[in-house]
Amino acid sequence: MRRRDFVKVIAGSVAFICALSAGAGDGFAQSNYPGHSVRIIVGFAAGGPVDIIARIMGDRLSKIWAQPVVIENIPGSAGNIAGGRAAKAAPDGYTLLVSSNAQLAINPSLYNKMPYDPAKDLAPITLAVYLPNVLVIPNDIPAKNVAELVAYARSHPGTLTFGSAGTGTTQHLAGELFKAMAKIDIQHIPYGGATPVITDLLAGRITMFFGSVAPLIPLIQEGKLRALAVTSAKRFAALPDLPTMIESGFPGFVSILSMGLAAPAGTPPAIIEKIHQDSVAVLSQPDVRKRLSDIGMDVIASSPSEFAAAIKSETPQWAKVIKDAGIRASD
Repeated sequence: MRRRDFVKVIAGSVAFICALSAGAGDGFAQSNYPGHSVRIIVGFAAGGPVDIIARIMGDRLSKIWAQPVVIENIPGSAGNIAGGRAAKAAPDGYTLLVSSNAQLAINPSLYNKMPYDPAKDLAPITLAVYLPNVLVIPNDIPAKNVAELVAYARSHPGTLTFGSAGTGTTQHLAGELFKAMAKIDIQHIPYGGATPVITDLLAGRITMFFGSVAPLIPLIQEGKLRALAVTSAKRFAALPDLPTMIESGFPGFVSILSMGLAAPAGTPPAIIEKIHQDSVAVLSQPDVRKRLSDIGMDVIASSPSEFAAAIKSETPQWAKVIKDAGIRASD
């Protein structure tokens, strides 16, 4: 064999072995993962909905993996600090992020500068759960449905208010979307959390609130507040008789708080797939589903591609609402 031909054979053999090794390594990474503790970053304080889903999933994943899963809360900048920290972590599957759709689809339009690009710097794993908002009003407002509330608002321009847990939250954006779609003049009142909003709503100091379902269900059931509609695409199981905003005459009106699991971009596909499979297994457990339902969460358990599509779909929707309303994170 001539020297040139011999070199070609050797080079081809090396390339073939490398290809096999890469494939084997990918499979080995999946079967061997995780080999030590996993960190899940949460961009909000302990006790909130994002933290709750992170701890439920982390506890069950640690049992499946036989490895500790540590929750690290890094609040600040509406989750941007945590998102940036996760995006810059090593893409090895040992640092994950439980994020809200605000961090992925809303903040890029709300903030002039982001420490990460959700589309480029994070790899979606699963869209785990969602919480719809529910439109509630005090009992002294003479409206029994959304159409009557719109009519009441038009007869009292500039005097009605809607509260939110803060500027740029899904509650705020739901109110702005309602304002734009209904063509009514209502004023936004931002608070530093949902509790003071509910307090003022009960006292009749504000007119309406697109609030998270969980804390409002008891007040609705006790007749202390009147619920008019939910903001999810379909009716919510805990309030089956309550129509959606879509059913109430607002096509395309969907405003939910969704939460999912992501990893740094570049994490091996085999590891992403393993985490996805194990996460879906956790979210499929009946006691986990009941626990989540009891606190107002509906399970989605999407695929990575479905999660990516949801982010891609939501981003321009909220970009338009934010632009049209002139909202800024510093407001």
